[in-house]
Amino acid sequence: MDKLAEKMLLKKGAEASLFLVDWHERRVIVKVRIPKKYRPVALDEQIRSYRTVHEPQLMHEAKGAGVPTPLIYMVNLPESSIVMEFVEGQQIKQVINSVPKAERHDLCVKIGESIARLHKQGLIHGDLTTSNMILRPDGKIFFVDFGLGEKNTELEAKGVDLHLMKSALQSTHYQFWEECFQNVLCGYTSVLGVGVTEKVYEKIREIERRGRYVEERKQ
Repeated sequence: MDKLAEKMLLKKGAEASLFLVDWHERRVIVKVRIPKKYRPVALDEQIRSYRTVHEPQLMHEAKGAGVPTPLIYMVNLPESSIVMEFVEGQQIKQVINSVPKAERHDLCVKIGESIARLHKQGLIHGDLTTSNMILRPDGKIFFVDFGLGEKNTELEAKGVDLHLMKSALQSTHYQFWEECFQNVLCGYTSVLGVGVTEKVYEKIREIERRGRYVEERKQ
């Protein structure tokens, strides 16, 4: 990668590593997809190449839908890497437990509105957690890490997306999860309406019932 200065590892995930890098006199995030030794080499390269191309496309479409996402500066297919804007701010995960109730309400409503805008355009994030949402000082909430995202208009996909959001709130923000999720749904409803939200919520309940059935069968 050209003009790559000193880099600092920010996160090492199962699928990719994130580095904070000085690149062409700006701070950027470089996302590098990690080869998987358990996959045949040709298949591994195909999967990593597809995701390296697909993720920026989803982020671009999300921006078009009105959801802030980092700017993409470069895609390097041979290295399975993406150079993107470093968004100054804090993860929602870091702030949501400590802010006043009114501010927490507003943040969750904004999150719900953004999720609805994605779903309205047939975009599924695939990893809706408060770790993948950055609150910038100006109050904008940026959605990041679309690596597991897809184009899908099916009700099932929307339900799974929101079910993951609910589960993330339950595990990470257990003191306020019910309040937070209800406010997420309020924001979602304000964009997509009561009818659509009720159908998605029923799908969430169906997913939860399926999960309980599987657990009972295991026991």
